[in-house]
Amino acid sequence: MAQCRITEIFYSLQGESRTVGLPTVFVRLTGCPLRCGYCDTEYAFHGGEKMDIDEIVAQVAAFNPRYVCVTGGEPLAQPNCIPLLSALCDRGYDVSLETSGAMDISKVDKRVSRVMDIKTPGSGEESKNRYENIELLNNHDQLKFVVCHRDDYDWAREKLNQYQLYERCEVLFSPIHGQLQPAELAEWVVADNLPVRMQIQMHKYLWGEEKGR
Repeated sequence: MAQCRITEIFYSLQGESRTVGLPTVFVRLTGCPLRCGYCDTEYAFHGGEKMDIDEIVAQVAAFNPRYVCVTGGEPLAQPNCIPLLSALCDRGYDVSLETSGAMDISKVDKRVSRVMDIKTPGSGEESKNRYENIELLNNHDQLKFVVCHRDDYDWAREKLNQYQLYERCEVLFSPIHGQLQPAELAEWVVADNLPVRMQIQMHKYLWGEEKGR
């Protein structure tokens, strides 16, 4: 039986992306090959519990959700994330995947909404970006830039235009929580009339850094 190593499964409100504010079950897989300077889920780097995919799906079903988000760490670092995503889709859920952009997304079930980062220089992991993934994205997916400062913003704006990202899928600009004031990023986006959606991490304004929320 295929297994994944799981840090936590919990029910909360989606704090980011297209489904922000909607009740969602989160399945957090353990492990990540990246070490972004602003990471807020370092507790998911190690440990966790091995669970059969059927067991994971059963725990998700107990919440009777409409939306399920598979996240990490970096979920795609575990090969069995791929069949897990398909199993969740088979149950009829609206499934999203939060991925760093450093792993190949080509085998992800087409029913899944892939929310993929492009790591900015401020993350410390810019070199891990797998730009080949961009060609695989469609309007069902989303791209996210986490912006640490003005230099990050200018860099992200250049990538936005270089790859014409807004023609491929929805693009999200998010300020690093507690470091860049959201109003400042909002002013830059408006001043440049960027074709992006600015977002904040709503769950942090509701519950701070509390795990499982």
